Amino acid sequence: MGSGSVLVWETLGTAILVLLGAGVVANTVLKDSLGNGGGWLLVNMGWGFAVFAGASLAAPSGAHLNPAVTLGLAVAGKVGWGLVPAYLAGQFVGAFLGAVLAWLAYKAQFDAHDEPANTRGIFCTAPTVPNVGWNLVTEVIGTFVLVIWILLSPGAKAAEDGVPQFGNSALGYAAVAFLVIGIGNSLGGPTGYAINPARDLGPRIAYAVLPIRGKADADWGYSWIPVAGPLTGGVLAALLYLALPV
Repeated sequence: MGSGSVLVWETLGTAILVLLGAGVVANTVLKDSLGNGGGWLLVNMGWGFAVFAGASLAAPSGAHLNPAVTLGLAVAGKVGWGLVPAYLAGQFVGAFLGAVLAWLAYKAQFDAHDEPANTRGIFCTAPTVPNVGWNLVTEVIGTFVLVIWILLSPGAKAAEDGVPQFGNSALGYAAVAFLVIGIGNSLGGPTGYAINPARDLGPRIAYAVLPIRGKADADWGYSWIPVAGPLTGGVLAALLYLALPV
């Protein structure tokens, strides 16, 4: 698959991922939404199904939808480095577009919301206890689990074109959705489990530029952690994969 096709499919898949993911958070946060107060489990389930929807649509490109996955597969020798820029461009552009679409879908609820400063969490993550070192560790660990599963789950493999082929063909991309829900339930509490630089940075930029009444700042001081942590976790997973007798 050429770079142009990768760019198109990754943009589409990541846009759907973030549209549905940011959408479920908006549904629980905005007071005039039917899902208001739905809680953490609803958010995790929504993000899991968002992964399933986005990945299923982006299957022709391998549905990375995540720079940490792309980097991990490249380090592990499962995708050519020449395609990496197209993957990354599609992921970040798609994440921005998906965030804008989520805002449009909830525009009336954003306008009516009586605590506009708390809307940043609809778009991007933040720690419950700010601590640079430990927040970074949390993101590294969560992403490590995701990428090592992609590389090592029973019967799974990533072909040379970068397309993951999962051992449980009956589940397909639903298996990844279950994993994301599990990571969120188990490891998402400290930082909101970005585990994906595009999923956090693209919507954070969208939040910074969208005309949301009374919004908070984009918290750029924290923004590097959901980028550096997942990329580090993806590389560490790839290095472990290369070191194991697989």
